[in-house]
Amino acid sequence: MTQQLMPACLLPLQGAFNFRDMGGIRTSDGRTVKQGLLFRAAELTGLTAEDMRFLEPVGLKTVFDYRNREEAGLKPDPAIGSASLIRIPANAAAEDKPHVSMEQLFASGMHKHFTADMLLNMYAELPIRNASYQHLMGLLRSPEAHLPLVHHCAGGRDRTGIGSMLILLTLGVPYETVMEDYLLSNVTLAEFHQELYTSASAYLDPSEMNAFRSAMELQRRYLDASMAAIVQHYESFERYLEAEFGIDAELRRRIQDYCLE
Repeated sequence: MTQQLMPACLLPLQGAFNFRDMGGIRTSDGRTVKQGLLFRAAELTGLTAEDMRFLEPVGLKTVFDYRNREEAGLKPDPAIGSASLIRIPANAAAEDKPHVSMEQLFASGMHKHFTADMLLNMYAELPIRNASYQHLMGLLRSPEAHLPLVHHCAGGRDRTGIGSMLILLTLGVPYETVMEDYLLSNVTLAEFHQELYTSASAYLDPSEMNAFRSAMELQRRYLDASMAAIVQHYESFERYLEAEFGIDAELRRRIQDYCLE
């Protein structure tokens, strides 16, 4: 992606993609999320020395990683200043499974399991009783101690997308705005996705390729599945916040007062 096409929230880093400042987003009460406090990203292992210098003024306190053990082992998070590195897998069932490269995925035929229905099920399951998001939101409970924070997975789109939804809704951002932020990864990951499709074309016939591309593109219904699951289990986001994370109305106001301006 060229510099001219970068959304303003996308940091101009050379060794990490989809690294975005979640600040500047307007809430329902007219305030905005402060810039320089909350960030979302893809994997960070490629951050360059120049990138580190760029991030230094941010003063990150926490790097939160949703990846499983082997994902993180193959592409470990670098030390970013004095930030604490925390890794709790969003998909706990995959924690001890071997990592499968994209080439292995396509060559073995495992890609046939990567469908829109699979993703819908994943999005519906991840927000409910998930130790990773419980820990993330536990950090948000004490923002003065743990922010600035960057949370990330491999592409910064699915696991990170759900985490971003939880943070932004807690801060009072309207759901439609949260959805816009989620779908922005289709823009910020356009080159990454195209490289993936180019690699996949060596293994897939045209109909398989179309199905894979269709499933891979972030869609409203994916994040809607997460929100629907929350409402199904807890009736409202407010009840979900208190039951899952211990964030009641008073604590939510305190978090908002710290993170909004």
